[in-house]
This record gives sequence, C-alpha cells and structure tokens, in this order.
Amino acid sequence: MPDRKPALALYQPDIAGNTGTLIRLSACLGTRLHIIDPAGFRHDDKALRRAGMDYAALATLVRHDDFTAFAAMAQAESRRIVLLTTSGETSHADFAFEPDDLLLLGRESSGVPGSVHARADARIVIPMQKEARSINQAVCGAIVLAEALRQLSAFPEFGD
Repeated sequence: MPDRKPALALYQPDIAGNTGTLIRLSACLGTRLHIIDPAGFRHDDKALRRAGMDYAALATLVRHDDFTAFAAMAQAESRRIVLLTTSGETSHADFAFEPDDLLLLGRESSGVPGSVHARADARIVIPMQKEARSINQAVCGAIVLAEALRQLSAFPEFGD
C-alpha cells in the first residue's frame, strides 16, 4: 500500500537532468518518484547521475513499463492521478490534495497524449503569465509537490 504521501510521476521523461533533479527532491522530501517508461534517455545517463548526485540511494523510485501498468497500479491502490497541465481546470493552489495522490508530469517535449489526459482524475495548472508557454518540468514538480505536502502537513519533521 502507498506510504500516505503524494508522489510525483513522470510520463516518459525526455531530459535526464530534470529527472535527476526530481529524484533529489523526492529523496529530500521523503516521497516516491514514479517513472513511466520509455524514457528519452538511458538510466545510467551522465546528466541523470549529475543532477541526482548521490541521492538516488535515498530515493524511492518506482518504474513502470508503460502508462497502462502505471494506471493499473493507481487503480489497484485507489490513488488519484492528478495531471499537471497548462490546460488544467483548477489552480494547484485551489486544489484539495489527498495523501495518496499521484502528481503526473508530462513529457517535456510533448506533454501527455489525449488518452492519458482523459484518464487523469483531475487536471491542475500552475497559473502563469498568459504570454508564457510553460514552466520547467522539475520546477513544476517542486511547486506542486510542496503545495500538496503543505496542505497535508506532510513535510518531514525539521531536523530529520
């Protein structure tokens, strides 16, 4: 069963450095990181190691062969898939997070296909200037995971 904290999930990530950054974030905040394959880089990629530094050993990574396997896990564990998307219906700050939410970030180059968008239980957006196209994937993950943990009072204890 899940660890009762929201978790990040990356849909077929393209950029090893972003994935490494989110490995480090997840390790530091004590949350899981789900990676939905295929990724656009090798798992031993130099940029992934550099961005993740030595945090991979502290991180709890869960790999899924594809979105079908990820969605089956979510359903079996009664977890919501919350998609972060520029076409979201609700601001992340107004969304009521639940402890078992899976915060899904799309592929850096193309987001998620329509079938994944339709499967999401909720679609949220980080409000930004209308002239802007998007925020970096790792930054989005940090913003939304921090808001979810704040709402749920689920940050690690200070000094842990």
